Amino acid sequence: MTQTTSNKGWQVVFAGTGINLALGVLYAWSIFKGAIKASIEKGGPDAFQWSLGSINDPYALCCLAFAFSMILAGKCQDKIGPAKTALIGGLLVGAGFCLMGYSNSYAAWVTGFGVLAGSGFGFGYSAATPPALKWFSSKKTGLIAGIVVAGFGLAPVYIAPLSSYLLGAYGIQQSMYILAAGFAVIVCGLSFTLVNPPKGYVPAEPALKEGEKAAPAKKAVYDANVGEMLKSPKFYMLWATFFIGAGAGLMVIGSVAGLAKKSMGPMAFVAVAIMAIGNASGRVVAGVLSDKIGRRATLTIMLGFQAILMFAAVPVVGSGSAAMLVLLASLIGFNYGSNLTLFPSFAKDYWGFKNYGLNYGVLFSAWGVGGLVMGRVSEMMNAQPGGLNKSFILAGSCLALGTVITFFLREKKAVEVEATELAGEKVTVKVSA
Repeated sequence: MTQTTSNKGWQVVFAGTGINLALGVLYAWSIFKGAIKASIEKGGPDAFQWSLGSINDPYALCCLAFAFSMILAGKCQDKIGPAKTALIGGLLVGAGFCLMGYSNSYAAWVTGFGVLAGSGFGFGYSAATPPALKWFSSKKTGLIAGIVVAGFGLAPVYIAPLSSYLLGAYGIQQSMYILAAGFAVIVCGLSFTLVNPPKGYVPAEPALKEGEKAAPAKKAVYDANVGEMLKSPKFYMLWATFFIGAGAGLMVIGSVAGLAKKSMGPMAFVAVAIMAIGNASGRVVAGVLSDKIGRRATLTIMLGFQAILMFAAVPVVGSGSAAMLVLLASLIGFNYGSNLTLFPSFAKDYWGFKNYGLNYGVLFSAWGVGGLVMGRVSEMMNAQPGGLNKSFILAGSCLALGTVITFFLREKKAVEVEATELAGEKVTVKVSA
């Protein structure tokens, strides 16, 4: 790889990371949620006239729209390129936040944050990672994916205090207009720097260390289409573990500000920001670790650790200790973040690059369904006596099940992979991963 192409690749990585830093406003929902709840309880002619039980609906619908828009966005990314796909995402997010600024009605926020912004997140997010991965060797897949998606997880570090300031200084609706302008400009501006490598480009492999043997020559990787992917048992195992890992993490992320407010008061946004640091760190660390020890081993470790943390949350939340709550939130964020690096890497390893956008979009539906189902079940449980503890126990049990499922995922190294698993043909294709 020449210095010029290497620099170009890193430019795409940083552009994708920047886009995700803007789109990560999703994880600051708990800040908006607190302001809406305060407005409902305060009352008055300009207050939000919502039922308290519906406050989380825009967030839940946003997660669902985000996930399923990834399918369409993935196809767009494969057909029209990442730049135009990200541009669409920026415009949708800007339009959604403008609608939220225009009206405080339930319908406006469900449409603005839930449908428009949620779809915009999907289009922008789907366009950020694929072009970055294409510029680098497969040995750096985990690292590059981790860096790009870390932007999304790290966003609340600045968005949480910024949102808290704006809400206090300008009110809820004016703040939405300000955020709409900022995010639309950033995402649309950076979208033009997202480019795929030229046709026929082959990334150079890292230089060998002293005494290290060269890897066997690579054979062509089998590029599965979405129909072939859906015939693979690995898809359903990955979907189930993604559903569990993402759903459990989103359940906590959507409520962390409310939990922290009991012990931290107006400084609750600090818990959101620290959780975001854990979220972003998990994405990078899991990416590097998976390049070293394999995707399956890393996923097993992360899901198992997350299960332990969910069970530990019962006494920690009950203790009322702000320090312990912040530590717990950061560790849960760390493990949740690992999902957003591991699963795009799995998709690339198992089913190739040709239809990567659409294939990962279909797999990513697990993220949205997990967030919706786990979040909704958690809200229903929390309305009952002792429901919060039951939510953590349920999430921990599901994560333990997910850990067991990972043992059935076959690791791909420089071995034969049966094409019969993907295409139903009696042919074998040698690949390196």
